[in-house]
Amino acid sequence: MSNEREPEPHPDLGGLMCLIGRWTGEGRGNAAGAPPFVYREELSFVPVADRPVLAWSQRTFSVEGRPLHAEVGYLRPIDSERAELVLAQPTGVVEVDEGPVRIEGPDRFELILASRAVAVTSTAREVTAIERVLSREGDVLRTRLAMAAVGHGLAHHLESELRRTT
Repeated sequence: MSNEREPEPHPDLGGLMCLIGRWTGEGRGNAAGAPPFVYREELSFVPVADRPVLAWSQRTFSVEGRPLHAEVGYLRPIDSERAELVLAQPTGVVEVDEGPVRIEGPDRFELILASRAVAVTSTAREVTAIERVLSREGDVLRTRLAMAAVGHGLAHHLESELRRTT
């Protein structure tokens, strides 16, 4: 077991500080041509030492515990009202997102991110746009993801309700 402590959050993180921690819960998804599905999700935000950046780590699992998906990246403020996210997925998709941060009191927060760029490897499925919404109220974090992929326009794909566990 490591004795390392998590770095102190940089003061310039602003409203993004309310995301720090580990969030777990359940989600529901839809994919074109497939039946709706349920999954478990873990989403973590960890401060990066001496920088106004949060490391983003997301993993999903089937309800039986089988790994399904993962993402890693970095979330950082652009200014007090906007943020950007850079993410990589093992499926060969890389995204650069940007959007507004809305803070409504100490326990209410919303981040709306839309892709500025999506790149895929030669073996990845086609993804052309992604939109993400994270909204926090108290110790509940709700996520929504819409995606344009494989010839389909932007459409709802995933949503989850997570609770802070650390």
